[in-house]
Amino acid sequence: MPGEKGSSELTHLIEVIAKSLVDSPAQVHVNEVVGENTTVIELKVAKEDIGKIIGKQGRTAQAVRTVLNGASTKLRKRTVLEIVE
Repeated sequence: MPGEKGSSELTHLIEVIAKSLVDSPAQVHVNEVVGENTTVIELKVAKEDIGKIIGKQGRTAQAVRTVLNGASTKLRKRTVLEIVE
């Protein structure tokens, strides 16, 4: 199905962005939970890298969510990023 390909592209996008932001890229794990209307992308990083992903006042996390929103809109999907500790 073409929808699944789009989802895996979004997962890969988040993985590439997260790995470029953190000190321990090997500990970046991205999981996708597909729901009826919304897909949730769970991002898990090393404990010491959480601050780098969230950023000051959540600005980095918001920027990553904005990129994800733009990409998922182009693919006509609804996707949410969840940062898991």
